[in-house]
Order: sequence, then C-alpha cells, then structure tokens
Amino acid sequence: MNLQEHEIKKLTGLTSSEVEERLRQYGYNELPSSKKRSVFKIIFEILHEPMFILLVVCGALYLVLGDFEEAMMLLGFVFVVMGITIYQENKTEKALDTLKDLSSPRALVIRDGEESRIAGREVVIDDLIIIREGDRIPADAVLIWERNLSVDESILTGESVPVRKTSHADENIETRKPGGDDIPFIFSGTLAVQGQGVGRVIAAGVQTELGKIGKALSGIEEGKTILQKETGRIVKTVFLIAAVLCVLIILVYGFTRGDWMMGILSGITLAMAMLPEEFPVVLTIFLALGAWRMSKKQVLTRRIAAVETLGSATVLCVDKTGTLTQNRMSVKKLSALTHIIDIDETGNHSLPEQYHELVEYGILASKIDPFDPMEKALIELGKKTLFDTEHLHDDWSIVEEYPLTRELLSLSHVYRSPGEGGYIIAAKGAPEAIIDLCHLEDSTADQIIQNVTVMAGEGLRVIGVARAFSMDGNLPGHQHEFDFQFIGLIGLADPIRETVPQAIRECYGAGIQVVMITGDYPGTALNIARQIGFREIGPIVTGPELEKMTPGELKKIIRGVNIFARVVPEQKLMIVNAFKENGEIVAMTGDGVNDAPALKAAHIGVAMGERGTDVARETAGIVLLKDDFTSIVAAVRLGRRIFDNLKKAMAYIISIHVPIAGASLIPIVMKWPIILYPVHIVFLELIIDPACTMVFEQEKEERHIMDRPPRDPNKPLFGKRLLTLSFLQGLFSLVTIIGVYKIALSLGQPEAEARTLAFYTLIISNLCLIMSNRSWSSNIFSIMRIPNKALLWVIIGALFFMGLVIFVPFLQRLFHFTWMHPLDILIGFGSGILSVVWFECVKILAYRKNKEL
Repeated sequence: MNLQEHEIKKLTGLTSSEVEERLRQYGYNELPSSKKRSVFKIIFEILHEPMFILLVVCGALYLVLGDFEEAMMLLGFVFVVMGITIYQENKTEKALDTLKDLSSPRALVIRDGEESRIAGREVVIDDLIIIREGDRIPADAVLIWERNLSVDESILTGESVPVRKTSHADENIETRKPGGDDIPFIFSGTLAVQGQGVGRVIAAGVQTELGKIGKALSGIEEGKTILQKETGRIVKTVFLIAAVLCVLIILVYGFTRGDWMMGILSGITLAMAMLPEEFPVVLTIFLALGAWRMSKKQVLTRRIAAVETLGSATVLCVDKTGTLTQNRMSVKKLSALTHIIDIDETGNHSLPEQYHELVEYGILASKIDPFDPMEKALIELGKKTLFDTEHLHDDWSIVEEYPLTRELLSLSHVYRSPGEGGYIIAAKGAPEAIIDLCHLEDSTADQIIQNVTVMAGEGLRVIGVARAFSMDGNLPGHQHEFDFQFIGLIGLADPIRETVPQAIRECYGAGIQVVMITGDYPGTALNIARQIGFREIGPIVTGPELEKMTPGELKKIIRGVNIFARVVPEQKLMIVNAFKENGEIVAMTGDGVNDAPALKAAHIGVAMGERGTDVARETAGIVLLKDDFTSIVAAVRLGRRIFDNLKKAMAYIISIHVPIAGASLIPIVMKWPIILYPVHIVFLELIIDPACTMVFEQEKEERHIMDRPPRDPNKPLFGKRLLTLSFLQGLFSLVTIIGVYKIALSLGQPEAEARTLAFYTLIISNLCLIMSNRSWSSNIFSIMRIPNKALLWVIIGALFFMGLVIFVPFLQRLFHFTWMHPLDILIGFGSGILSVVWFECVKILAYRKNKEL
C-alpha cells in the first residue's frame, strides 16, 4: 500500500479490541532490561552493611557470655532493621519505576480512526505509527507514506550519516536490514532526523532488529552525583575514626578493667553509635522520592543530579512560544503590500477579495493535517472565510516539499496544476526569507518590512507568503530557482499564559534572571515581555547580531540582556555557554532536534514533553509533561524544598550521633557504669531511620523559600555552618544527658535507675531534635501546627516502645533498666526539652535580624 497525502486522513488503524488481542498474543513492545532488585537481592546487600555485621557480632558475643535473652533480642532487631530497610528500598524502587514508565519513548499511532500518543511499549504489530522529525522510532515498520524522511540508524549500523527513506507498495521486499538509502523499512530505536512518514508495524519487542542483536534501551541510569560523592567521603572518614576508637576502647577497657569481653562489646557499641550509615540511604531516598514528587507536578526528572541543581538555578532561558504563551494561535491581521486589515473587523465569514489568495497560498504551504498551531490557525481561517470559494483545495496532493533550513527560513510545497499542466508552488516563512525568494526591489522590500514592524510591535508573529508557477517537468534542487511572486503577510496572535506574570514575579523574588529566546521579531518579543512583567528590559540581541559576535563579546554584554530575538536553535548553545562563562547556573528549555546541544550544555536541560521531540527529551535532565513556564518555576521551588529537607535530615543525623557516641565513650573514659549497650543503639536506630527518611522527606517547604537567592552549587552540603550548628545541637544534648546521669549517680541512685533516666532523657532530646530541625527559620511551636503524619507515628512509636522497655519486666532486664518514678519522668522530659532551647533562641534571634541560619 503506497498512499497519497490526502488519503492519510482516511486511515483508521487498529481497533481497541484488535490491540488487546495482539497484546495477548505477542506481549508488550519492550526488550529485556536489567531486572528489578528482588527482596532477596536487597537482603543480600543488607548482609554486607557494617551495622548489620556489628549487630550479628554483638549477638554472637552475648551467646558466648551465656546471655541468651539479650542475644535473641539483638538478633531479633536485625530482622526489624532489615524490614525497615526493605520498606525504604521498595519505596525508592517504586518511585524510580514510575519515573522509568514516564520517561519511556512515546509513539504516535492511529487507532479507531484517531491519532493518539501512547507509551512505546504499547505499540503492537499492524499498528499505524506516525513519524515526525525528532521522533525515536518505537518498532520495526514498513513505510506506507513519507515526505523527505531521513533516519539516523547509527544505533544499528554504526554509520552516523542519516539514510533516506521511501514508501513502497510492496511490503514483501527481501531486504529488511538497516542501512542504505531508499529502503521502505524503519527500525526500532533509530531516530527520524528530517521529514515525516506513516508506517505499519511489522515487528515489535525482541523480534525487532534491535532486539535480535540483544541491545537494551537505556532507562534511568544514574552515575554518582556530587552530593553522593561528598556523602561517601564523609561516611568513609567517620568509619575510619570509629574503627580506631573502637580498637582504643577495647584496649583501654581490657587493660584498666580486665574484662576483655565487655571491652569488645563496648568498642562495638561505640562503633555502632558513630556510624552514620543513614547518610547514603537518606540521600538516595530523598533524591528518588523528590524526583517522584516532581512527576506529580507534571515535571519528569530524567537525571537525579538535576534535582540537586534545580535549587541553584540563577538563569532560566525559555522559549516564548508555548512556554510563556499558550501556543494557541489565531490570525489577527493580513497585509497585502501597503494595506493591513484586522481580521476581527471583517467578520467571521467574509474577507476582501484581494486577501483570498494570501490565505489560499498560506494554506497550500501548510500540512494537510497540521500539528503546528500556526498552520492550524491558517486552515481554520480558510474554513471560515473561503468555504464557498474556489480557493480551498482539499483534494490536492503535494508532489514535492522544500523544507525550511537554517540558511533559508522558508518552506515550499509543490502541487501539480490540475488541468493546465505544470506545477503550482506555495511558499511561507520568515518575511525576510520570502523577500529573498521573490528578489524584490529595495523600495518594495522596505515597505514590507515597515508592515512587519507594525504588526510585530503589536505582539504578532509575522510570516510572509509567496507563489510561483512552473511548466518545467524537472523540479529544481532548490526553491530559490522558482520565480516567486510576493502575495502578503499574515500576523498571528499567541496570547500569554495567565499564570506566567505571577511566576515571573516569583523568579525575580528568588533571584533568578528570566531570559526570553524567540525566533520572532524584536517587536513581538518586546510586546510579550511587557505583558508578562519583565523588569528592566535591556538591549534586545538578534540572531544576526549573535552571528557576528565572538564568545568574549557575548560574555561581556549578556549580563544586561534578557531578550534574544530572531534566534535559530543552534544559537542557543552560544547563549548557554556565555551565561556559564559568567558563572551562572543555567536552565534552558527546548523542544527540537537542533535544541539538543544547548539542552546538554545547560546545567539543567528542560525539554517540552507535549510538543518536544524524543531527541530533546532524551538529552534533557528534566521533561515538562505540561509545556508551561509555571511548571519550571514549580520545579525550582520543589528543588529548593528537597535540598532544604535533605540539609535538615543530615543536620539531625549529625546532631543525634554526637550524644549517642558521647554517651558510649565518656562513661568508659571516666570509669563510670556503662550507659549504652548495643541493644540501646539498635533501639535508637529504629527511631533515627524513620525520622530521617520519612519525617524530613515529607516536610513542607520553608516560608519565603522563593524570596531568597539561589544556593551556591559550589558550597558543600556539609559546610562549616551546617557542621557547627549540628555539632552544637548534639553537644548540648550530650551535656544534658551526661549531666542527668552523673547527678543521678551522685545522689545515690542505683546504676539501673540512672541509666534508665539518662536513656529516657536521650529519647526525649532525640524527639525534640527532630521537631526543632523540621525548620531552621520557624520556632518549634510554629512548626508543631504544621501537620506531618510521619512525625506523629514516630513520636507515638518511640514513646510507646520506651514505655514497654521501662515498665515490662522482661524488657527491663534486656535493656538493663528499672522502673521510673513520676519525678524522674518529669526530670527527663524537662531536661530533654531544655537541650534544644538554645537552638530555638538562635532561630528567633536570626528571624528578628532577618538572617538565614
């Protein structure tokens, strides 16, 4: 089957029942990929964790000492910790699986007579797939129609030069291998770099050429981010310190007290107390769940590193059309040489005769079933104003198409002239390109440019239209060789998105510079900039001016520029690099094949999910599932929230390990009775892990989060300020706990009572540290009014199990505790709260001085 263009509209494709039948028969269109980690795989990884090994060693030592109950308790805790870890890992895996599903290649198919966008894995044999420039081909197919289609098959052949495709009436051609020009077959995983086509799927999944050679499509594969590397270094450093101190404690205890077995237990307890094994877990979970949360805001994070960088963005370079505007165009003005008319003034169903040809040839230079909003607007105008005239030609078929190029921003469609012989050519494009095609005199060209300036000044996108007639049977290789006649100009309006002005204000408040990049005229860009609330609009730099600039010259002037007009996609890379040279953190939007270099070069590449090509989606770190500027701003806001919460969780981990480690070390050095045994450390870990991964991850954003400048990406997460404040929080907690313990011993309380009181104080102090670190800008009483379901469960669980180990006799013995008197409960409760009062005072002072901690 070899179709004409006008016949494509009549295609119906498969029905829903036929699709379901093929899915049952052949399965999904997917290749074998890396297997999801099973529960057993996760358990095997846990077995290699230092904390797990230390727990098992402690349990074995208690068995050797004959303390069977304590050994079983510790080994029982092993399974509890394992359960928590498996829950956390599964939550992370589910979040990443969701992202993989969202980021999988898409396909445009015809089913039940309608075009629909589906996941590539849902394509089935005999599906009709529509291929456009920039699409990743989802399955092997035979072309039934194409227009200037070229495909990059390097993934299969290794050859980087695109190959030309052709449709063919005979699908039973023997050669179905990739490579070579003028073959009607397209293959899964290859990339359409030019033109368009329609194909019928002949192979899917493992039966494709890609499947046969055993290659798997890449999913979300992340290398280590800067934060992960930084965290890894700190964990290794603390681990080495813990190992050295563990050995010293064993030696000191053994030589001074003569009890080597208890010395080993004390050394292991200290090592367990110091190990910050939560760091890598928290980082992984926060970034993965952060990416998942962004997907709920219609922002897909393809690279986890983008989550880190979002909060640091200082410059947002955005396309005008479809991002700042609605990308819903309508024709507002028409110009035939000296005259300009307003479409609204002519009514919906009438148009002066001299403008019929302008609309007619504008439509002929458009696709029959267009995707582009500009072409849709032209066809809609034609239906309203030319419906009863001879100027509509739905039955005409394109013989040849001359595509738009960087050198000539216009395109031409060639039709065979019915009845007269020869060819009719319709061209549309940038007014200066159409003027060039028509070889107009300077005076005429100047008049046209004046009209363009008037229309662009009203915020309209302006295109020129021309026509030509040729009797030559051999079509030329370039559209310049036709003898074109200029017809007129068409001005189209694209209203701004209503939410953009507020989002622009948020960006300015957050210290983020917004830069508009457009292919439209400076007048159009300036009009839109004023509508959306651009501040201090500097000089407008155009594409031709960019061409003449050196990188050094652009670097000097770019700080004061926030509008670039008449820019082609390839020039975006120059703009990105200039901002980067000035030390800016750049987010860049793009949707086309030619945008890929700029998206890759930017710190944060943002692809348009609705109108973007697969190439742009695959290159970018972030994909907007809804092409809207407010989605980018929402992503920046969420990125800041994620980093803030990550910082709070890390601060809490550091601060809580100080009293735990100190309470394990000081009694041994001071030759006091031991406060903490391994079982106590494990009990605390059951509070710390959920607090880090659930409480802080769910925390709401700080007030005025978008009223502060972007974070310096070169500034480490574990900076001096964070470490100092975290250590001081832990130190105050430690001093409080040790003070309570020592006073209790001095007053003659038995060892078990003093230990119980000290541990109870540590638990209360721990819970206060969690609540205090929920916000570094609001006091604890303000924070308590903000709901956090995870926090409630952590507090209830901690107090409930604390009650069990204090008042249940069996658990008392295992924890070396005894009953607590009401007065001791009040003392421990008050002391725990007192340990965080100083930090709350610091927050209040910082707030009054309008300073950020």
